[in-house]
Amino acid sequence: MGHYLCRPFRGAVAQLVEQWTENPCVAGSIPAHTTTEESASSRSAFFMPSPVKIVVIGPESTGKSSLSFALADALKTVWVREHAREYLEHIHRTYTEEDLLEIAKGQIASEEALLQDAKGYLICDTDLYVIKVWSEARYGRCHRQILEMIAARPYDLYLLTYIDVPWTPDPQREHPVHRDREYFYHQYRDIVQQSGVPWVDIRGTESERLATALSAIKKVLG
Repeated sequence: MGHYLCRPFRGAVAQLVEQWTENPCVAGSIPAHTTTEESASSRSAFFMPSPVKIVVIGPESTGKSSLSFALADALKTVWVREHAREYLEHIHRTYTEEDLLEIAKGQIASEEALLQDAKGYLICDTDLYVIKVWSEARYGRCHRQILEMIAARPYDLYLLTYIDVPWTPDPQREHPVHRDREYFYHQYRDIVQQSGVPWVDIRGTESERLATALSAIKKVLG
C-alpha cells in the first residue's frame, strides 16, 4: 500500500511550474475556505485563509506520490506523505487489521502537523479512503473509528490517478494483476463520484498529469 520514491520533474514540467508561478491561483480568493477571527478589543475582523486540501487518490503504483511532490513544488507548499509505508517499514512483521487503525491515526496526525506549514494549499498523498478500501479488500470490513474519521475530514478536490502507469514491484504492494488494478480504480472512482467533492481523472505522462492537475485546481478552486 506504500508509494515509491519521488523525484524532481524536469523539462516540460519545469515549464509548467514557471507558467503557474506567473499566474497562480490565490487561495485567499476562495471564500468557502476562509475562517474569521474577531478581536474582542476591535471591531475589525482578521481573515485567516484555511489551506485548500487536495487529495491525490488511486490504486497502488499509479504515480500518486510523484504527482503529490510535483504539485507541492509547483504550488510552493508542502505535501503529506502516505503514512502506511513508514509505519509498515518499522513494525518488522506482517501487519494486522488493528494496524490499519494506527496507520489511519498516523495519517491524520501527519496532515494536522503540516497544516501550519501549508502555503494556500495542502497536498495529501492519499486520505483515509485508501485505508477503507484496503481494509475491506483484506478483511471484508473497516473499523468503525476509521469510518468516523473519514466522515469528519473535509477535502476540497480529489485527483484520481489512473492505472496507465506501469506497475513497479514493491514489497508493500499487493495487487499487481491488471484486472485487480482495474477493480481498485473503479472502487476509487465510485468513492470520489459519491463524495460530493469535485474530482478530476488524472492520466497520461508525468507532465500531462501535472498539467491536468494544475488546470483542475485553477478551474475548480480558482
